[in-house]
Amino acid sequence: MKKLALPLLAFSLLFATTASAHDAWILPSATTLSGEKAWVTVDAAAGNDKFYFNHRPLNLNGLQITSPSGASLKAENAFSGELRSGFDLQLTEDGSYRIALVRNGLSAQWRQDGKPKRWFGSSSDFAKQVPQDASELKVQERSSRIETFVTKGKPSAIAEVKEGISLKPVTHPNDLFAGEAAQFIMTMDGQPAKQIKVHVVPEGSRYRDQLNAIELTADDAGKIEITWPRPGRYWLAAETSTPATSTAPAGTTKRLMSYSATLEVLPQ
Repeated sequence: MKKLALPLLAFSLLFATTASAHDAWILPSATTLSGEKAWVTVDAAAGNDKFYFNHRPLNLNGLQITSPSGASLKAENAFSGELRSGFDLQLTEDGSYRIALVRNGLSAQWRQDGKPKRWFGSSSDFAKQVPQDASELKVQERSSRIETFVTKGKPSAIAEVKEGISLKPVTHPNDLFAGEAAQFIMTMDGQPAKQIKVHVVPEGSRYRDQLNAIELTADDAGKIEITWPRPGRYWLAAETSTPATSTAPAGTTKRLMSYSATLEVLPQ
């Protein structure tokens, strides 16, 4: 796999949120397939317009592909270009696959010799990379999940995620139809994400004057309901902040969590 020329930027793009200038997504060539030789190509990028490659590729470090049986799979033909990253995946089992880019780490800002410094990385590297006596040091935990779902044949159950923000299907994410209501439960560390704000944007914003975003608030059980206005692909995103966990380094101020999913809605 070709390494990105700007690893710091690529890492930070994995924490792109609904409030940022560039949103991040992974985009499968299809979400429902059949047949013996079923393949999908998945693109990973960040840009101003949903599913339009106009800014930067996403780093594929942290890619997690889970098969219907729960096995971890490896991407094939992975690459990173100037505007997008991508890979191929063969669906050898019937059922539903979860494809996600996951990052859990720390960010730090400080001043050194009068100049601002920044670092993003894993907690295990924090002490090696960040001076403990740094001036104006600010440390934050960060958790990001960018994902999509693909099914070969009949949809199957999707395992729950216990870390960060995630989506727990009530309606299967590969069984969505225009004009029908779908329900999901937003979770945070495996528990209902009460009252979290969810932002849903249909594809094609580059070609219209309005974003046409659907703004939702989860109830106390973390549940949201969406009636899809039309067929197409949708970008669903949520973000929140909480106090830092007890395992974070001393001086960590808060934990930032973001989530996004690419969903495909079919015509009835």
